[in-house]
Amino acid sequence: MQDSVSYEALSDTFARIGSRESPAGYHGTLCGTLCVRAPEDINLARLLDAGDEEQALRPDGQAQAELRRLCDQALRSLQDEDMGFAPLLPDDEAALAPRVQELASWCEGFLYGLASRPGLDLKKCSEEVREVLRDFSQFTQASLGDEEDLELEEGAYTELVEYVRVGAQLVFMEFRARPLPDPSESRQLH
Repeated sequence: MQDSVSYEALSDTFARIGSRESPAGYHGTLCGTLCVRAPEDINLARLLDAGDEEQALRPDGQAQAELRRLCDQALRSLQDEDMGFAPLLPDDEAALAPRVQELASWCEGFLYGLASRPGLDLKKCSEEVREVLRDFSQFTQASLGDEEDLELEEGAYTELVEYVRVGAQLVFMEFRARPLPDPSESRQLH
């Protein structure tokens, strides 16, 4: 897909504009925020280096366009009835340690984005969603074990990514019981 934003492209963009944000962490924050806010209510530039007021960045037009494409891509995949959502993570060819670290960053970002809704009451969520969010909280501490069994570690990582993929979409579906408008359609009306 031509509109698709890859982990590597987003990483390059962040480096170019001077952001310290990880692509996975940003994508997690964006996806968590999309669970509780309409896309048009999200300031994509403000999500960069979230919480660091001194490091407030003003992305150039190219970076803003890429962030908008990423938002549209995330929204489409979260709404995908065929469960096609995937967290934005490094390719499987990357070393396992940074992939695990980025998965932890993604989960941390997701929880941060979800918490961006004032007055969010998780007690009103289903037990299944509360469990997913508890697990995501634990995943923020993910790291490689002391074992040298790389195959076992790869398998565990793959299972965690699958759980995060399905869990994030479950959270989105519960918070957004009815579909939001297609972002490409709303752009054509302006």
